[in-house]
Amino acid sequence: MAVRQRSTRISHPPAAESRPRARRETWYSRHSRTAAQALVVLQAWVVLLAVAISAPATEGVNRRSHPTERFRHVAAADLGHLNCEAALDEACAGLAPAQQAETPAGRFWLVTVLLYALYTVIFFVCVYIIRHYFFTLNRLFRTPRQPYVDIDTAEWPPVTVLIPAHNEELVIGEILEALVDSDYPRAKLTIVPINDRSADETCKRIQAFEAEYPDVVKPYHREDGKSGKAAALQDAMASVEADIALVFDADYVPGRGLVKQLVAPFFDPEVGAVMGRVVPHNTETNLLTRLLDLERAGGYQVDQQARMNMKLVPQYGGTVGGVRKRALMSVGGWREDALAEDTDATYRLLLAGWKTVYQNRSECYEQVPDTWEPRLNQIRRWAIGHNQAAARYARRLLTSTRTNALEKLDGLLLLGVYAMSPLLLIGWMLGIVLWYLGEAKPGLIVILLVTSYCTLGNFATFFEVAAAAHLDGSRERIRLVPFISLGFLVNLFAVSRATLGQILPRRRPEELLWHKTERNHNHNGVYNNNNNTHVQRKG
Repeated sequence: MAVRQRSTRISHPPAAESRPRARRETWYSRHSRTAAQALVVLQAWVVLLAVAISAPATEGVNRRSHPTERFRHVAAADLGHLNCEAALDEACAGLAPAQQAETPAGRFWLVTVLLYALYTVIFFVCVYIIRHYFFTLNRLFRTPRQPYVDIDTAEWPPVTVLIPAHNEELVIGEILEALVDSDYPRAKLTIVPINDRSADETCKRIQAFEAEYPDVVKPYHREDGKSGKAAALQDAMASVEADIALVFDADYVPGRGLVKQLVAPFFDPEVGAVMGRVVPHNTETNLLTRLLDLERAGGYQVDQQARMNMKLVPQYGGTVGGVRKRALMSVGGWREDALAEDTDATYRLLLAGWKTVYQNRSECYEQVPDTWEPRLNQIRRWAIGHNQAAARYARRLLTSTRTNALEKLDGLLLLGVYAMSPLLLIGWMLGIVLWYLGEAKPGLIVILLVTSYCTLGNFATFFEVAAAAHLDGSRERIRLVPFISLGFLVNLFAVSRATLGQILPRRRPEELLWHKTERNHNHNGVYNNNNNTHVQRKG
């Protein structure tokens, strides 16, 4: 099979990280590595100092605080001239009632357990802080590993593009228009919009494209069966003949060359899934969309690409990606009872020995939520689905013989991401309880402050987001980094509520339904679905 690579991008302008910059000596270029390393050391020392200060008192300190130690200051020759009872009264004089009374055994063990629980929380916080730093430093000072993105000419295999859609009349036309305009060989491309019992004009929009492009657009209509994206994909997968299936959510807008970029990694026989980069398109709407743009940049530009660089566990994200049908069906296909079918598929493929590839320069554009209600629903959905995957695959990953030690570690930390929010809240509450139990050590206050600070983000998170903005070549966005604390605080309580809801018993199991971000407008103004005509973008 002939495959040729080129040094330029296939569809979009070169990503910020690949654009040539003037090589001039600046303060940043001279001191960025030193500043980054100093930041890591500073935060590590803050946490370690807090733990050291709040550690249980040593034996010597306890000995000096005991009432009987007061007798050691009395000379042995003077004991004969003292009344023992008077000496005991003198030794105990001035002590608080709590110090005079012996500490109950039950209270001692309670305080000990709570202290060690707090130290455990701090330990996991430190682990994730170090993880963020490793990823960020890797992206700043290492060349990104992108072995497939520049494949230009090849004998392209047949590919099917799946578009799950439920009540998507406002956006379905945009993605269909973009895909039929793809530069992928028309004879090898099949576009399958999956209309899952839509109650709006989605079916009519799809039928209009089917009539205009009958050789490419071949819709799949579902009238019964389980609800939800995973169930829709599983049913449609049975009719897919190609071995490569790409998946896009209906509100995404791919570029002309994106299909080729996502198919290219499948020339490697070890690749079971591929993931591109999601870029918000409606960032100018309000502060929330701008913050979500920063969040996406940190997650993809830094986290995902660092995992790819370090050969760890890049995550298939459920959209702007694809799977090898043979690989997916060998592990059971799409799991219909999984709320996060993407994370579920990532780990089943990993456990079966397949690799997931991340393509940072394969960008696709989405509409992020512009109000808090759909954003909270989105966070809740991700948290529940991710925790489901953690419960199912953490032990299996730990005992797997097809993954190395680094993949196990990174995979477990990835599974535990959404468990950190309730863990931080628990640590914060433990600090308060210990304070009111009388453990008023200075270090405990520091730990409580550090834990509270981590509920609003931390140095590592801010560093990661700022690094992503720098790599994107848009340093102006760094000015918004302080506002990320607001998003982290909202995420903290939303994720904790979702996680606790999974733990607490329910009267009946929740029915798995379609969970999607609601939209009330055409998200980018490029295509008007109402009359199937192009419109001019405002501004």
